[in-house]
Amino acid sequence: MALTESDVEKIAHLARLSVTERERAEVTARLTSILGMVDRLQAVDTAGVEPLAHPLDATQPLRADLVTETDRRDDYQRVAPAVENGLFLVPKVIE
Repeated sequence: MALTESDVEKIAHLARLSVTERERAEVTARLTSILGMVDRLQAVDTAGVEPLAHPLDATQPLRADLVTETDRRDDYQRVAPAVENGLFLVPKVIE
């Protein structure tokens, strides 16, 4: 897929990028090259290829879902400036 300089100008405007007249030809060539590479990748026949999540088929070891800490809410709320019904009270920040 080839881009024109006017296409690049429109894209730059939409992306709020400043591309000078001098840079426009180089940017057009680079973007066209990138799109060409994408076209080549899309042309590859991937029928029969299984999706790959990890190149080494590794699995993430998970820890046991056990409670490892005690309930210390009362300790934390004892030093809080304001608490009501087990909740921390904070100043209103939104009108």
